[in-house]
Amino acid sequence: MGAIADAISRFAQPLIDATDGSPEQLQRALSLSQLCWNLAITPEEKRDEFLDNMRPALKMDDGEFQEFKRTVVTPMIRRHQEMFPAMQHRGATDPSHPVPGHAIPPPALRRPVKKYAGTGRNERCPCGSGKKYKVCCGR
Repeated sequence: MGAIADAISRFAQPLIDATDGSPEQLQRALSLSQLCWNLAITPEEKRDEFLDNMRPALKMDDGEFQEFKRTVVTPMIRRHQEMFPAMQHRGATDPSHPVPGHAIPPPALRRPVKKYAGTGRNERCPCGSGKKYKVCCGR
């Protein structure tokens, strides 16, 4: 599994652990973790509106909904903030609002180069682009 999938799995683990392991409950746990993830990266002042828009799909009465917010949503948002503090800065997902203290690096500049003799097609390209040779300078 990749690093992103591992991080999302770790984030969802408390909700997964609370299931009986049935496919239906696992699917619900994963859906709720996705909802909580999205709420956590939503600006705080817009979270209630976002959650209210999701309420019909949750099919909960007022009491159930308030309990859900208290026992699931709030702890999962707090968990997200602890696990991924860099994502909590306002605009962290919007490149026009960079995280303070984190400059957006310029895109890598590729120099015009001649083909590299002896480089395998599936190896990283020696030009430094990070791409495989076959899709970069090996074309």
